[in-house]
Amino acid sequence: MKILHITLRGPVTDGWNYQDNMLIKYHKKLGHDVYMLTSKWIWGSDGKMHKTDKDRYDDKDGVHFVRIEIKGKDNFQNKFKRFENVYEEIERISPDFIFAHAAQYLDIVEVGKYVRNNPNVRLVVDCHVDFSNSASNWISKNILHRIIWGWHFRYIAKYADHVYGVLPARVEFLKNIYHVDPQKVSLLVMGADDELVEQALLKDNIRSFRNKYEINETDFLIVSGGKIDKAKWQTLLLLEAVAKNKDEKLRLIIFGSVDESIKDRFMQYIDGRRIQYVGWIDSADSYQFFGAADLVVFPGRHSVFWEEVAGMGKPMICKYWEGTTHVDKGGNVRFLYEDTLEAMQDAIEECKEPEKYTYMCKLANENQYTFRYTEISKSCLPDYYDRG
Repeated sequence: MKILHITLRGPVTDGWNYQDNMLIKYHKKLGHDVYMLTSKWIWGSDGKMHKTDKDRYDDKDGVHFVRIEIKGKDNFQNKFKRFENVYEEIERISPDFIFAHAAQYLDIVEVGKYVRNNPNVRLVVDCHVDFSNSASNWISKNILHRIIWGWHFRYIAKYADHVYGVLPARVEFLKNIYHVDPQKVSLLVMGADDELVEQALLKDNIRSFRNKYEINETDFLIVSGGKIDKAKWQTLLLLEAVAKNKDEKLRLIIFGSVDESIKDRFMQYIDGRRIQYVGWIDSADSYQFFGAADLVVFPGRHSVFWEEVAGMGKPMICKYWEGTTHVDKGGNVRFLYEDTLEAMQDAIEECKEPEKYTYMCKLANENQYTFRYTEISKSCLPDYYDRG
């Protein structure tokens, strides 16, 4: 089957571990002929967007990339930008199946026109927004999302088999803000790269990692990571809880960037032994950190690392956010309902208790494949859902 993924709302950077990167990789591994239609804008190693001069090429997995120009002023930040030759490029590729990543861009109408003119082509669309990252004020909520992008989602939904929210909160956003037909809306989880999971969980790799950071086999290692800013200040509670814990075998490693506004408070807990901070790491390296952990803690708002860790079969402590509890499969996750030191201390002690910890590990292991991209990539294909 010839599969076309279209990502024009955000940049697609080769080699990253975002959902669109993973789906094209695993659709290719399933034996399909896979294309990615996207912009020429990518993320650079400096954390800023840059324009690439590439237009047509195959990536390392054999996915055919087609990168197209923005019409007029080349401003990727413009919410209402248009792209060159969207319909013509889809027509040239002539796909059997289209996965449109998001519909918050004007050229989604070109995708709809193509499917309308080629009714044998199957289409699915997804949504990556909810109230945690969008619709934060009256104009954004009621004009930009309810009216403008709501119309675009309802338009494309007429031609789609499914419209996916990638979190339960995003499923509700599709229903309640965009007013997409609820019969077409369902959840498509994000997850983990099977290959990187399997490599990170090899016993020799775990042993080597723990030796590197002087973590003994009998130590209880907590790992946390990501972008640590004002919205995830609760990481400071994790640091304080470990620092005050009298168990010398309790260890903590944190990776990621730290916002300058909290960096001084953050660094006061880093002693280089019980609590180690390793700075920013490549996204693929996060698997090694999580793979070596006994417990992973995310005390702030949701990130894609939650699903990555679920796909590794690791127990977690996560902050409770309505619409993001799908990572919990009956007890593999202990949620934090209060942003207090006492709540963090209680959660850590509870998860360290042998019987509780064994139960959490059992459930995490039993449900890990739900969050692996091999399974996720199958679940959104027509030959999968046609079988019922």
